[in-house]
Amino acid sequence: MKKIIIALGLALSFTAPAFALSQAECEAKAVSKDGKPIYGAAKDASVKKCMGDAKPNDCEAKAVSKDGKPLYGAAKAASIKKCEGEK
Repeated sequence: MKKIIIALGLALSFTAPAFALSQAECEAKAVSKDGKPIYGAAKDASVKKCMGDAKPNDCEAKAVSKDGKPLYGAAKAASIKKCEGEK
């Protein structure tokens, strides 16, 4: 049991630095077409795009009918489009 806990602890200790490294790499790639670093909202958007959206799509989770059942097809697409437009 101790070996499992130690192995789990070691595995978890390596996940945070890996995340920080990938974010640092994405920040380094946040440059304009001229090769100059970008700042502010443009940098945030670039880093977010580089890392991929870590959060699950909240709009997709909200795409449910009045009965609480998930929507499908065109209704789901319309619900997601409306939700993303509100952000």
